Amino acid sequence: MKMKSISKGRWNVFRNNYDLYLLLIPGLIFLLLFKYAPMYGIIIAFQDFNIFDGFIGSKWVGLDQFEKLIHSEEFYQVFNNTLLISVYKIILLFPVPIIIALLLNEVRIAVFKKTIQTIIFLPHFLSWVIISGLFMNILSPSGGVVNHVIEWLGGTPISFFLDNHFFRSVVVFTAGWKESGWNAIIFIAAIAGIEQEQYEAASIDGAGRIRQMINITLPGILPTIILIFILRLGYLLEAGTEQILTMYNSVVYTSGDVIGTFVYRQGLGQQDYSFSTAVGLFNSVVGLILIVSGNELSKKLIKRSIW
Repeated sequence: MKMKSISKGRWNVFRNNYDLYLLLIPGLIFLLLFKYAPMYGIIIAFQDFNIFDGFIGSKWVGLDQFEKLIHSEEFYQVFNNTLLISVYKIILLFPVPIIIALLLNEVRIAVFKKTIQTIIFLPHFLSWVIISGLFMNILSPSGGVVNHVIEWLGGTPISFFLDNHFFRSVVVFTAGWKESGWNAIIFIAAIAGIEQEQYEAASIDGAGRIRQMINITLPGILPTIILIFILRLGYLLEAGTEQILTMYNSVVYTSGDVIGTFVYRQGLGQQDYSFSTAVGLFNSVVGLILIVSGNELSKKLIKRSIW
């Protein structure tokens, strides 16, 4: 009887809100066609895939591609590069949008606040091709502004895009320059959702702006910070494929080649579709594990902070 009542209740909810469920259909079709249907291509990772034989005619090789992956010294170098660049981005860049949001929240002159927001949001709308060209000119060893300053200080010009010691730093810095302002929007919105009465009460109690920021603003946006951090963990092995493809070259493969660019070179460059699919599948599985692990860890941390 209880199950029947639950089913009846669900049917009543669906019947009363059928128009809202109909609005879901285009989104569901999009997910099925462009997200789930292409997952059929995963079987390439277990084949010696030939583009002319197709999925059905290609020879099945089981886990051979993954054995090749495990024993590939080149992949370990790529994996190490991916982890380093991603960890650098998390450690150095993840706090930046939070700091920007906190500082903008303290600005009281509306015109100045909107001007700053516009300036720091604009780089997001530039493509990586444009940004790469821009920084190649700025960091050029012959005529670049940065190298002019280095020479003026008595140093020697540095080829930032051709030096394995500097390339990762360039990747991290340009990523921060492009996306930090845009990523701050999420935290600005979270701050806007905090009740203003809390600030008024704190002000009456004698708390200054810094004290209010520490005791009200930061705890208020903590759930948003945790959520964004969990999502960022899922992209730990996505170190910025599009960005690096427009910036790197064979000279800096040692420090700049990441999983995404490696898959691109193996799949399209050398037409080794099976191996590149195995690498991509490995990347996706690790990303899923990181998201689930980060989610469970955040739950424990939140419970511990509550108690």
